[in-house]
Formats: sequence, structure tokens, C-alpha cells
Amino acid sequence: MRIWSIHIPTWIVQKSAVYYKSPSNLSYAWNFGFFAMIFLMSQILTGIVLAMFYNPDPLMAFSSIMDINNEIYFGWFWRSLHANGASFFFIVVYIHMARGLYYGSYVYPRHALWMSGVILWFLMIAIAFLGYVLPWGQMSFWGAMVITSLIASIPFIGNDALMLLWGGFSIDFVTLDRFFVLHFFLPFLLTFITIIHLVFLHEYGSNNMLGLSFSSDVVPFSPFYLLKDCFSVVFLFLFFSYFCFYLPDYLGHPDNYQIADFLVTPSHIVPEWYFLPLYAVLRSVTNKSFGILLLLFMILCLLFLPYIVGRTYFRVSILKPLYMIAYWYFITTCLMLAYIGSLPAMEPFIMLGKIFTCMFFIFFFIARLSNKFDLFLYVCYSKNLKKN
Repeated sequence: MRIWSIHIPTWIVQKSAVYYKSPSNLSYAWNFGFFAMIFLMSQILTGIVLAMFYNPDPLMAFSSIMDINNEIYFGWFWRSLHANGASFFFIVVYIHMARGLYYGSYVYPRHALWMSGVILWFLMIAIAFLGYVLPWGQMSFWGAMVITSLIASIPFIGNDALMLLWGGFSIDFVTLDRFFVLHFFLPFLLTFITIIHLVFLHEYGSNNMLGLSFSSDVVPFSPFYLLKDCFSVVFLFLFFSYFCFYLPDYLGHPDNYQIADFLVTPSHIVPEWYFLPLYAVLRSVTNKSFGILLLLFMILCLLFLPYIVGRTYFRVSILKPLYMIAYWYFITTCLMLAYIGSLPAMEPFIMLGKIFTCMFFIFFFIARLSNKFDLFLYVCYSKNLKKN
């Protein structure tokens, strides 16, 4: 039994990380999936350490965070790793998703891989929101109040669901305790779905820069890509360490370094930067129920992107001129939504939010049409080559 207990994990590691066959033309853009896995492990480790000293009580939560920073031995280091690690986790995941869009990694047969990745991203958002509330700062409290209040607009079950989440008639110690438990538990669910994501990756194989299915031009993952990933991780952590040691609070909101006060509303309630595109879409409409439906539709469009676009003869954008235009149009739209979400909820920013929200959904129609148009261009080009 002991031999089997040692042999089976060793065999899994060898098959998935040593002998796994990868295309020989992968660039550094494929390293960000490995980066995301590194940050996931880092967030779980630092989160466990911080949970040992955190007190999920509204009267003690903020002071426990201050004690971690000032009293606990190397507490500032663990909290800086965890707080800035959340931002860097989203950075590498967003780049990973952008690479998947550019090189067509969502196209059949890798549709399940893309869909599991979108589920991971959505779960990351939920975990990050729960963690954002835990410091019990001014922006944490009011951000939680605004976002959770939207649940009440759900027909029939909204009020009951909100009471269940709050544990009462307002955000109190029960709410904070439940958020702490969920924030501690959900990363393990995230890890489980990550394993499923990796299973799909090994089942269908990695995409590549040409979008072709290689059967012979492959190399083992180790040592070629393992050394490449480790080399790039060094530079990533140098950049990450600069924020942790020299700019530990740069990515946080200044109001969140004040204890929560339910009598004083901040002049401009804004979430963390990685929520801003979603926040801009949510506040682009005045009706709360329609805003939730719009946000849900936005996530569903990303989830079912492989079926919206459909099968294509080409995967990479460089072979699809219309899709390449649509891709950069989509990236620009997301960046503009993030910028608009950081601005006050007043004109002309509300109108701009509506415009760019419409532009966000237009991308999916363009992506659908680009398949037929780019195929038409390819047929015309092929005919001209035959004539010449």
C-alpha cells in the first residue's frame, strides 16, 4: 500500500508536468497560465497564515488587520503578499484570457477548456469580493452594502436571499463571519475547478501561435517549458516584490484605511480595479434588476463564446483580419469600461458607460460574422493564387 501511495502521485506529476507533449512553437504568452497557478498557491498559503490572526468581528476586524501589520512578526509581509497577490492574480488571469481570445484557444475542440476558465474567473471575482469586505474599512463596508443590496431586486426571492446572506436586516457581525468562512472555503473549490481545467488542457492539448494541431512537432514539457516558466517567474516576482516592499498600499483605495462608519457615506464608492468593468456595466442602467440581468448576460456571453462564434477554419487572429480588428476593439472597450467605472456616477460618465456597454456586446456579433467574412476572403485569395 505504501508503494502505491508513493507511486501514483509520482506518476501523475510525471505525466502532467514532465512527459506532457507540448507544441514546439509556444511563446512567453503561454507562461501566464503557469503564473496564475503560482499565485493561486501563494494566495491560499498567505490566506491560511492571515486567518490565524484575523478576528471576524465588526468591532475587532479593522484593529486585527492593524495588529497583523504592526504587532505580528512579519505580519506586514504576509498581508502585503496577500493583498497585492490578489491584484497580480487578476492581472495574469486577464492576460491569460486575452491570449486565449487572440489565438483562438476557445475554438472547438478546446471549448470546455475556455468555459472552465471563465467559471474560474467568475469564482475568483466572488472570492475577491468577499476578501475585500474582511478588512472592514470604509470602502469595504459601503462597497458590500451597495453590491449585496442588488440581490434584493431579484424577483420573488430577492429579499429572502439578501436576509440569508446578511444573516439579519443589515450588514453586521453575522455577515462578516459568513463572508470570512466563504472566503476561506471557496479557494479550495477554486483549486478543484483548476484541476478540472488542467484535465481539459491535457485532454485537448495546448493551442499554439499558428492555431494548428500538431502531432509530431512536439516537445516534452520538461525541461523545455518548465525551465522557460521558471525563468520568467523570476522576473515576475521581481516586479511583484517591488510592489510588496516599496508600494504595498498603492493598489488599495485610501478610504479603506479608515474604519467602517455606517453614518458617513464616502463621496465616491468604487470597488477594486479588477471589478471596474463589471461595475461600469452594472451602473450603466438605473433599474437594478435589469442591471443584474445585464451583468449576468455579460458573463454568459463570455462563457458561451465558443458557441457564439462557432467553429472556424482559422484560430489565430493574424489569419483573420476582421476578427483581429474586433479583438483590439474588444480590448479597448474593456479598458474604457474599467476607466469609466473608476469615475463618479455622474454625466457624461453614465452616458459613456451605456455606450461602451453596448459596444461590449456588439463584439460578439462581430466575432460571429468574422468567421464567414474571413473565410470568404480566404476563398477569394485562394482563387487568385490558382489563376496566377
